[in-house]
Amino acid sequence: MKLQVRGAETFATTGGRPFAPEKPTIVFVHGAGMNRIVWYLQTRYFAHHGYSVLTVDLPGHGRSEGTLLGSVQELADWIPDLLDSAGVAKAALVGHSMGSLIALESAARHPDRVSKLALLGVASKMPVHPDLLEAANADDPLAYELMMDWGTGPVGHFGRHPVPGFSLILGGQKLLGVENPGVLGNDLGLCNNYQSGMDSATKVSCPTLIVMGSEDKMTPPKQGEKLLAAIPNAKRQLIQACGHMMMIEKSDQTLQVLKDHF
Repeated sequence: MKLQVRGAETFATTGGRPFAPEKPTIVFVHGAGMNRIVWYLQTRYFAHHGYSVLTVDLPGHGRSEGTLLGSVQELADWIPDLLDSAGVAKAALVGHSMGSLIALESAARHPDRVSKLALLGVASKMPVHPDLLEAANADDPLAYELMMDWGTGPVGHFGRHPVPGFSLILGGQKLLGVENPGVLGNDLGLCNNYQSGMDSATKVSCPTLIVMGSEDKMTPPKQGEKLLAAIPNAKRQLIQACGHMMMIEKSDQTLQVLKDHF
């Protein structure tokens, strides 16, 4: 599905069903250096069970045109424009990593447009290791290796993915490598610079779920717990033996906690 958002063509998938703005809508927001592909299992389920789904490529990512935006706040303000283009008054937001910061900030800044939140692999601050940031800014493939090495748990490192023969780490590296030059460096810079998570958390008024991986090295569960305490009436789910890339590492379990929330 192609939408015009701020004059740029924006691409989103709809879970294999025609988009119907009159249905409850869920927007899925990907993480740094990634695109809509990471959400395929979860989005197809909801699209076939009573929801409309927008699995978006952020500006300058995947098949979306437009320039890369310069802050989490700018991307948070972009979300209502996306909803306007799709003819949707209010939507639930599901975000992963950088996408969770965008979703959190959007709910805080635009409470009238966000009905529910699910924040996966989230922390109020996401400082990026200098070696990773340097490699990403140089478009060095080392950045893809570091991201997937640090970002996956046992399923990635010990070959326990339910799809026989599938390498989660190599697949993730390929996904990061297809983005345009500068995308990963820009995104990691946004995460590194974002400082307002705790303040924004106190302004969230919609039902919120925080999903954490027990083996997440990028956003450890203790950081998710801090954010949990700041969001009024937020709930938590901890996925065991799971790293940061939970929606592809533990896809079935991630779908189940989202089903329970929605």
